[in-house]
Amino acid sequence: MLKMIPITNRAAWHSALHSLPTAHILQSWEWGDFKHQETGWQPERLAFEQESIIAAASLLTRQVGPLRVIYVSKGPALDYSNPAHVDQVLETLERLARQRRAIWIKIDPDVIAGTGIPGSAEHPAQDDPTGQRVISQLRARGWRFSASQVQFRNTITLDLSRDEEAILAAMNQSTRRKVRTGPKKGVTVRLADSAADFQTLYDLYRVTGARQGFLIRPPDYYHTAWSRFMEAGLAAGFLAEWEGRALAGLVLFHFGPKAWYFYGMSANEERERMPTYQLQWEAMRWAKAQGYATYDFWGAPNEFVEEDPMWGVFRFKEGFGGTVVRHIGAWDYAPNPALYWAYERLMPRVIALMRRRAAPNQPPPNHS
Repeated sequence: MLKMIPITNRAAWHSALHSLPTAHILQSWEWGDFKHQETGWQPERLAFEQESIIAAASLLTRQVGPLRVIYVSKGPALDYSNPAHVDQVLETLERLARQRRAIWIKIDPDVIAGTGIPGSAEHPAQDDPTGQRVISQLRARGWRFSASQVQFRNTITLDLSRDEEAILAAMNQSTRRKVRTGPKKGVTVRLADSAADFQTLYDLYRVTGARQGFLIRPPDYYHTAWSRFMEAGLAAGFLAEWEGRALAGLVLFHFGPKAWYFYGMSANEERERMPTYQLQWEAMRWAKAQGYATYDFWGAPNEFVEEDPMWGVFRFKEGFGGTVVRHIGAWDYAPNPALYWAYERLMPRVIALMRRRAAPNQPPPNHS
């Protein structure tokens, strides 16, 4: 039986994460604290020990009356190539869910199910044996693929271990040309790390949300996230400017060997200067110079069809020449299946009602 050891020190927690192969920024100390402050989830960091630490999980817990729900965002971190360790950790989490009277515990491991797109000649699909075996283990233990996929299941990743010329050469011709357009048209890129810069990033994000038809949170949410992670050395912001005007922004989060393109935003004006392409390239160069091995574009369509709302963004990311990666997604374990069934059918209605009541406080949905 594994021992679960609470870790209450940031340095010790990050040391445990970095000793494991699938550590993710959403398992970091800062992410748990941020979710607690902004959304009320209660973080708890647990190490799973045999003779040494074999896994770690940052749990986010929320009370639902006398019961609770537990979420392990992009975790737990462990060596998923070891089937015995996977089973031991799952068994321990199942026992914890029963002991704590959880409606469900949701895990979302950073485990690859495969690469490429099924049925695509441009991105040939290939299953990952480890990921497929983990899926089989989850099903055999009674876990179910979650109807609520909180994080992006699919993404595109770029190998930064190559030299810059090789990275450029792997881009499609149109993207490579657009990367070079910005500098020719007078666009410059700089780091963004001041309160004034955060407001500029937010203003650009608001414009982007209105243009693309998605709602964003109030500015304090983003200012807090960006400043907290930058101060901890886990994020970097970038602004593309022309003649003193901000044309586009990007916020990169990073942890372990990987950097994630979490936020992107751009103005409606001067788009012919292609600032978003130059911005991506400079963010990649920065991440490479800092020693990160992988650039994760953080998000691709659930279904790789033109009707998917993320198709346009996917085509933009695809042009940079990365690899399409499909993860195994989020899985739920429910100690009481009847209670889980009732919760899953009731909560979407409650959330929809809450969103309708909150609508007046949201930015205007200008889709033009």
